[in-house]
Amino acid sequence: MKYGFFDDEAKEYVIQDPKTPFPWINYLGNDDFFSLISNTAGGYSFYKDAKFRRLNRYRYNNVPMDNGGRYFYINDGESIWSPGWKPVKTALEEYECRHGLSYTKIKGKKNNLSAEVTFFVPLGSWVEIQKMVLKNNGDQAKSFKLFSYNEWCLWNAEDDQNNLQRNLSTGEIEIKDSTIYHKTEYKERRNHFAFYHVNDSIDGYDTDRESFVGLYNELSSPEVVVSGEASNSEAHGWSPIASHYKEITLQPGEQKELIFLLGYVENEEDKKWESKGVINKEKSDQLIEKFNTVEKVDQAFKELAAYWENLLSVISIDHDDDKLSRMVNIWNQYQCMVTFNMSRSASFFEVGIGRGMGFRDSNQDLIGFVHQVPEKARQRIIDIASTQFPDGSCYHQYQPLTKRGNDAIGGGFNDDPMWLILGTISYIKESGDFTILDEMVPFDNDPSLAQTLFDHLRISFDHVINNLGPNGLPLIGRADWNDCLNLNCFSNDPNESFQTTENNTEGSKAESLMIAGLFVVYGNDYVELCEVLGKEEEVERAKGHVAQMKEAVKQKGWDGEWFLRAYDFYGNKVGSDENEEGKIFIESQGWCSMAEIGLEEGLVKKSLDSVKERLDTPYGIVLNNPAFTEYKIEYGEISTYPKGYKENAGIFCHNNPWIMIAETKIGRGNQAWDYYKKISPAYLEDIQKLHKVEPYVYCQMIAGKDAYIPGEGKNSWLSGTAAWNFYAVVHYILGIQPDYYGLRVDPCIPSDWKEYTVNRKFRGSDYEITIKNPNQIEKGHVTLSVNGEEIVGNLIPFKQGRKYKVIATIS
Repeated sequence: MKYGFFDDEAKEYVIQDPKTPFPWINYLGNDDFFSLISNTAGGYSFYKDAKFRRLNRYRYNNVPMDNGGRYFYINDGESIWSPGWKPVKTALEEYECRHGLSYTKIKGKKNNLSAEVTFFVPLGSWVEIQKMVLKNNGDQAKSFKLFSYNEWCLWNAEDDQNNLQRNLSTGEIEIKDSTIYHKTEYKERRNHFAFYHVNDSIDGYDTDRESFVGLYNELSSPEVVVSGEASNSEAHGWSPIASHYKEITLQPGEQKELIFLLGYVENEEDKKWESKGVINKEKSDQLIEKFNTVEKVDQAFKELAAYWENLLSVISIDHDDDKLSRMVNIWNQYQCMVTFNMSRSASFFEVGIGRGMGFRDSNQDLIGFVHQVPEKARQRIIDIASTQFPDGSCYHQYQPLTKRGNDAIGGGFNDDPMWLILGTISYIKESGDFTILDEMVPFDNDPSLAQTLFDHLRISFDHVINNLGPNGLPLIGRADWNDCLNLNCFSNDPNESFQTTENNTEGSKAESLMIAGLFVVYGNDYVELCEVLGKEEEVERAKGHVAQMKEAVKQKGWDGEWFLRAYDFYGNKVGSDENEEGKIFIESQGWCSMAEIGLEEGLVKKSLDSVKERLDTPYGIVLNNPAFTEYKIEYGEISTYPKGYKENAGIFCHNNPWIMIAETKIGRGNQAWDYYKKISPAYLEDIQKLHKVEPYVYCQMIAGKDAYIPGEGKNSWLSGTAAWNFYAVVHYILGIQPDYYGLRVDPCIPSDWKEYTVNRKFRGSDYEITIKNPNQIEKGHVTLSVNGEEIVGNLIPFKQGRKYKVIATIS
């Protein structure tokens, strides 16, 4: 069953049934001010930080699903309905939701009246615009009553839910003309307020939730809407809201356009007040003036469209496969941008109050985004590195508002430091900007401890070699990439977090083969960077440590048919054929194979053959096999999940691309492509009801072959899956790789691909690269013709401001 379709020309996903298997959402905003919006207008907005600057309330894990949002109610005398179906759920004659690039259009039609609302956040402004178009489609005049609805969050989204003895006495609002201001706590320590405005006169308002909804009512039938008249309530404590009431009459064929603005303002401390108790509205007035007409709003919408056209023009492909083209050209890149902005902090699975920006997460997200706006990537790298400690370890997460590390979870995840090398090198190869390495970057946000970013990379490298176990492999610490493989936790208390409880590393023999492979991959990248910089002594030193790690993996990390996953606290093997459950894991197969450890001896091929045999399913590659059926205290959280879900033999889409990349290393393009299609959203349209989550973006997890419902997706949008799949398909399958001195062409493709073209903007030059595969092979020698001249090697030389027409022939 399908609930919608791709409109590739408009770059939209069109939903035609509001009752999707799970709320299908979109993100609005590109810098500082963001909104989440579902296909029925559920969701919320925030400034920078979804925990500390939440504008409106949203109730996760609620019944019914997806309650709370920016709602409009229409009482036309015959019925009460909402353009997005919810919250009223009156059957609509027509419904459509179009999720586009940083905007969403929702349209409903009932009783000859249509209402379409376009939601977007304009560039450079802290406001969500809601442009409503009401049209009388009948042959008689139509009178009706319109109510808007927004429930304010009392800023701190966590405290808002639990400190009711205080919060139910703090809510404060102001009302002026058609604007309702939320000024809770403004007179104390806050310098910010929010507002909800409509660009027309109103016939009433409500700012107290219970007066509007009714104490024992639901959002589906608020007392005020049912009665057909606003109560003009003013909130004093309790739960403040913002609702405009407007009586409208439309003649046959007439339409009316209204602009609603949900905005956020910060005032300087000495400019907080207009007069005693009255907030200074100068900035909000300016924001309202900026978007108070349809013409101004339409212009802002055009600018947003142009912004995205420019971003997506950096990499695009011409290919016979429409599904591949829509992923590479539109949706995968779009998700990479959103994930870069959000990390893992705010989705319909991450409630925006527990997690900040992840150290490893943000470095990985960067590889899918750096080509679009390198300068943003540069700042992100500095922000990430600033949360590192002088010994190379790092805060695992930091808050986007303060950019300081989260003490609640701390550090100790021993893979974290190496990801900084990935992020930094990816930025330099894309931008050519080596000056970032000379930036003075603090440790733990302490300027007195600042060293150059290059020093941070060296210290990151050294953190691994300074923390090796008895087998010469990296100690795992709290965990590595798999936060749920907690080999030093030993928790029997269900009230503890596996990630934050005591880390029993003293005397531990817990080592990670995943970190070992990671170290070889990015250790080699670090060596190459040092070679480019002419740091010959550091080159030799680093080379030696990388070689030692490769040897340790071959001697102590090979299990006969695949790479071990780890050694536990006691030095026992994890991910071995000797184990009853969890015999083989995907992470170490991916990283040790990408590192080409034992390539000549056939270890990489054996490892990947074992992945195919034991981990592959119709819906993707599972994380481990067999699934755990009992709790293993020495393994931690991974064994707590039911079999087939999440880290316990679920299909963790984040690490499937590691296997795709590894397959390209040994020239198996057909297999890499088969893995790509199994988890790529555009190829899952026919199983929408089973898959459940959005068919236009990747999810973190798909239920594995041992699960009750294999193929069911969960945790969509904010996942490293987005960046890694883009990276895998563009860099390793399509084969266009940024390098220090140009673009390298090294495809590994399905044998039935005959030809495709990649259009690439790179450091101010335009490249049109056509790959020809006349012999129908997966990988081979690449011959380049650049502007009609054949060159030696597969690196397209770089000169700024040029246009390059490249023919790459595989033979």
